[in-house]
Amino acid sequence: MIKMNKKALGLLSTSHFVTDLNQGALPALLPFFKEALQLSYTMAGTILLSANLTSSIIQPIFGHLSDRKPIGWFLPLAPLIACMGISISGFATHYVLLLSCVVVSGIGIAIFHPEGFKTAYFFTGEKRATGMSIFAVGGNLGIALGPIWALLLVTSFGIQGTLGMITPGILIGIVLLFNLSQITSPVKRAHKEIKREVKRPLTQEQKWTFFLLVSIATVRAWIQFGMATYIPFYYINYLKGNPLYAGKLVSTFLISGAVGTLVGAPLADRWGHKKFLQLSLFFSFPLLLLFFYSSGFFSFIFIGIAGMVLISSFALTTVMGQAVLPQHLGMASGMMVGFTMSAGGVGVTLLGTIADHWGVPMAMKAIVILPLIAFVLSLLVNYPLKLKEEG
Repeated sequence: MIKMNKKALGLLSTSHFVTDLNQGALPALLPFFKEALQLSYTMAGTILLSANLTSSIIQPIFGHLSDRKPIGWFLPLAPLIACMGISISGFATHYVLLLSCVVVSGIGIAIFHPEGFKTAYFFTGEKRATGMSIFAVGGNLGIALGPIWALLLVTSFGIQGTLGMITPGILIGIVLLFNLSQITSPVKRAHKEIKREVKRPLTQEQKWTFFLLVSIATVRAWIQFGMATYIPFYYINYLKGNPLYAGKLVSTFLISGAVGTLVGAPLADRWGHKKFLQLSLFFSFPLLLLFFYSSGFFSFIFIGIAGMVLISSFALTTVMGQAVLPQHLGMASGMMVGFTMSAGGVGVTLLGTIADHWGVPMAMKAIVILPLIAFVLSLLVNYPLKLKEEG
């Protein structure tokens, strides 16, 4: 078994950070786009929807292409495309042009993730969850710090300051180009070996287990997006609190999640992947419940721990999905990351329906219950699967 290659994983994680920096930046830029182009709230929301659909739903397609043939040059190209789309968005003089910029950025994000997670798989060594967490945390930090970077640019240079978003894309693109052969060589070797093997159709057990893992990751994304969306609604609109306070709570939740991704993965490798997944989901319920009924300093304590525990399984579920579909690493990565994130976003829309009919507190209570649903699903997962040897 190849040992973990921290240098390669660090480089891939940095490129993941740069790619997802754009994903985090877009929501923070919406108020500036709204004012500059005189957009309605619906039009502003459509911008975010277009970005999420483009960056998430088409990921499995690129994953399927990646499984058919190695596409290593996607790795330096994708962050550059993602950054380019957002960087020129500040120059858009028409709504359709702005949507086009956002879609271009979304395509860059969609291209990167399946190839990135698949490539990272070959450098994780025996401690797969630990290695994958190094790659995954780059994206978590990118989403968390994207708003800060974007706001710094536009408040310093005006809306056209978005041009500065291209800089990290160019830099990481150049670095990856110089290291491309080293990073992609294990993937190419694996593709040659797979071609020699007799391909067998997926078993019903593989399909069922993968379906359960996708469902669990979708519910987790639903909770994550739901908390990030409804904490501001709950504290600002319902409790009439300080917007800055609500913003700090969301940042605490997301940044703690990034920390949890790194801290949880070694524990998952030590205790067992399935056991750790179940524990993280089970304990997320009381922590979110404590946050809901807490105030002041304790709100930050409970939301921080809840974020760490809930999101600690982010890299883990991807590793489990890859283990279930070892001959379809790109597709497994695209589904476990892209599809689940977009489906989780759809879940937030359902939470909106609950909030409209029964109020924001009821929507928050619905989010609190979701970890228990995911926990019950995890009890049905048969993992690790004993896959039959080929030939």
